[in-house]
Amino acid sequence: MIPDYLISIDPAHISFEKVDCLIVGSGIAGLRAAVELAGFRVLITCKNHLYDSSTYNAQGGIAVALSSNDSPQFHFKDTIATGCGINNPDAVRILVNEGIERVKELIQWGCKFDRDSDGYDFTQEAAHSFPRILHARGDATGKEVVDVLLAKISSIPDIQLQTGFFLIDLVFDGEHIRGGVFYDPSHSNVIFIQAKVTIAASGGFGQIFQETTNPFSITGDIQAAAFRKGAALGDMEFYQFHPTTLYMAGVPRFLISESVRGEGGILVNSNGERFMNNYHPDMELAPRDIVSRAIIHEMRRTNSNCVYLDLRKLNADFVVNRFPGIHRFCFEYGIDITRDLIPVRPCAHYAMGGIITDFYGQTTLPGFLACGEVACTGVHGANRLASNSLLEGLVFGARAGEKAKDLIISSKNKDYFPPEYRVKQQKDLFIDVYDLQRSIKSLMWKNVGIERDHQGLDEAIQRLDAWGKYIFLKEFSTQTGWETQNMFILSFVMAHAAFLRNESRGAHFRRDFPQTRDDVWKRSQQFTKNNFHPEKKEK
Repeated sequence: MIPDYLISIDPAHISFEKVDCLIVGSGIAGLRAAVELAGFRVLITCKNHLYDSSTYNAQGGIAVALSSNDSPQFHFKDTIATGCGINNPDAVRILVNEGIERVKELIQWGCKFDRDSDGYDFTQEAAHSFPRILHARGDATGKEVVDVLLAKISSIPDIQLQTGFFLIDLVFDGEHIRGGVFYDPSHSNVIFIQAKVTIAASGGFGQIFQETTNPFSITGDIQAAAFRKGAALGDMEFYQFHPTTLYMAGVPRFLISESVRGEGGILVNSNGERFMNNYHPDMELAPRDIVSRAIIHEMRRTNSNCVYLDLRKLNADFVVNRFPGIHRFCFEYGIDITRDLIPVRPCAHYAMGGIITDFYGQTTLPGFLACGEVACTGVHGANRLASNSLLEGLVFGARAGEKAKDLIISSKNKDYFPPEYRVKQQKDLFIDVYDLQRSIKSLMWKNVGIERDHQGLDEAIQRLDAWGKYIFLKEFSTQTGWETQNMFILSFVMAHAAFLRNESRGAHFRRDFPQTRDDVWKRSQQFTKNNFHPEKKEK
């Protein structure tokens, strides 16, 4: 059903470039991987501009056991507990132990985390036993980290950054990934970038949902391309919804950091009642899946379209200084967070699932590595511990770069040029891709969102199956068309994975199977193109 190639290209009209390592993505994982590759010719591509990444938009911070009363063992325990028993313990040990050195390294390169009179100003976030979240510029940690890594990369010869390159497809010769085919909309041409090693580091795929905190560019292009080439995807049913996103008509779904609740903000419903005490003993600092479902239940119970964050009992100067970005953004839309209630509701935020890798980023496709949110190392399990994502990008980005270096040195690849890509089609069809994208987003939000059940998931699979019968008859020639096909592939795999998991675990909640079933489901699911048969789904 899903073809290997989605486009038709005349090889005579493709530009050609050759590098040692191609890195797709300019967030923390891709940039950190590049640092390891000093001495080699590296090209980092990004779909839009350098700051169009989930890393750059990250507010909360980096979780790391650096405070005097904390330890990697405590961090390990919290990560495993939040992941609901299906994390890979070895991956988590790597994260919490190597993360300390990677963060110290970042500090040595000039990263200025916020401090108080006692040293670093660690804050508390949900499901952490200790305040262990380092933050920078108040609520602009991602900006600080990206700026530091870009400065580091600028000092390394032979690393190039290319903005505005859209990955159409990976190039696979049947044995080895040879690089990628890109579309350059600024010149309306296609470029083949041949590489000895290709690293995927382009983030998640939140745009498959109607409501998401992800940038518009996050459509899962490289996950879909890898799946088409035969790579394994894992844990696709586990998608984290952030509980508190600004909710106002016409306003972007702006994230209100969990640190706001960590510093004392409380949640109230439309009647002004604090409600998290009815759902979990940790109240506002319960795991994100619990807080998200609690908000949905309160919205349903009070017939409202949002709940509210209340910071009015906190010191106003502290709030403005601690959360300058959030204060500024909300103020632009008429909300003073020191005096007004902030309307919030959950949004799709982070993919625990992705391209399956080992602990050095190696995928099931030779020559192709993945790191960061795009990858599935098993470190997050069924639910990500807050602020582990930037740490994961640092740790596993460095590991992927280290492995890529070894692969480049041992590589004996010769020049390779892709064959003409051709999709078999019965006829040329007109498809309104914008309407199709809206339909996918709406279906996924409604049927494969925060709460799921057999009927909704079955309906989602049937509708996606019907759409697929003509989506892949169309030979798209625009970026929006290719993005739509990518969004479709990942939606189909996620819906199928969620349908099969007949239990509730972490971010995957089934109304019809509310209990966790360790006897059957204390494991991950993996899918490849060859073993993905949604028409044979269980009944």
